[in-house]
Amino acid sequence: MGHLQKALDQLFERVGQVHQISRVYQSPAMGFEGEDFLNAVAHLQTDMAPELVMQELLSIERDLGRRRGISGSQTKGTEPENAQSTEHQFSSRTIDLDLLAYGDLILAGPDLTLPHPRIQHRLFVLQPFLELAPNWQHPVLGLSLNELRGRCTDSNPPKPIAQWLKNPSSKYDFTALRYVAIEGNIGAGKTSLVQMIARDFKGKLILERFADNPFLPQFYQDPERYAFPLEMSFLADRFQQLAEQSAQYDLFSDLIITDYDRYKSLIFAKITLTAAEFDLYQKFFHMMHRELPRPQVYIYLAQSAERLLDNIKLRGRPYEQSIDADYLQKIHSGYLTHLSSEAHQGKVIRIDLDDLDFVKRRGDYLKILDIITKHTA
Repeated sequence: MGHLQKALDQLFERVGQVHQISRVYQSPAMGFEGEDFLNAVAHLQTDMAPELVMQELLSIERDLGRRRGISGSQTKGTEPENAQSTEHQFSSRTIDLDLLAYGDLILAGPDLTLPHPRIQHRLFVLQPFLELAPNWQHPVLGLSLNELRGRCTDSNPPKPIAQWLKNPSSKYDFTALRYVAIEGNIGAGKTSLVQMIARDFKGKLILERFADNPFLPQFYQDPERYAFPLEMSFLADRFQQLAEQSAQYDLFSDLIITDYDRYKSLIFAKITLTAAEFDLYQKFFHMMHRELPRPQVYIYLAQSAERLLDNIKLRGRPYEQSIDADYLQKIHSGYLTHLSSEAHQGKVIRIDLDDLDFVKRRGDYLKILDIITKHTA
């Protein structure tokens, strides 16, 4: 049982979010005399390609003491197997990780076959798999898991045991967080982060609609002329969006997560507008936002101007390519001033990202979740 939990923990840390875990089933050893096996199936969400997932499974097996007879290849003359099960003969092992399916993907490669070619022959696979995906249909055989179980000739049905595996994602408890705003400079990665958290913890997304603003490209070409109409249009759109979404969602039961806070309007407007324009702008801002709910938690993603410029260049929006380090530094200073004030009236968490890449490295993403959990516990 301990090996199963360790493997599940490693899958969470190295592959992706664990959404569901079946009961643990006990079944007789297959193909040799030995102790009974313990089996379970987990449903994961991952951004990895299936081949990379398979590599991670093999690596986790090795880390937990598994030694395969032939690693990552199929044995000529044996019945076709997924690359996870390529021993010369059956034997006891500390852990055996199989990639059963990757959605509805069909794959027949030299090292990986999807769906796993022996799903339909093993009750100790079909039964826990059926718990998690009763509506899944085998994309090659065209049969449901129930139909596959009915046709299976395996004479050793597995038995569920009283012990359960613990979902490692449960260490990140977002149930008490109802309204979270993640902010940051241009190119800081706030939208990517809120999308990942919302996906993993079933949050309701509110994303800024900057792409539809007709004044934005014009502002970067002629800031003095288009600053006021740009900021006013953002003010109106952000207010409308927050008012509509906060009315739609239940602030007492839904996790709402957004990639901007209302005070973003003031931070940017103070940089782009003249003093007289900003005074007028503030009056509109405070009248419009007086009754809207405020975030419980305000997360600021900090990065150096150099790295922000690299991110801006990489994402390739033509109208952003004229942004310079001085403008980014002014925005950063505006955020720092706001963070030191009482305007947000919520818990503030600052996360420095210069040494982190949470999009490409799952470990860095989990570090961010650790920071959020630590400061909101």
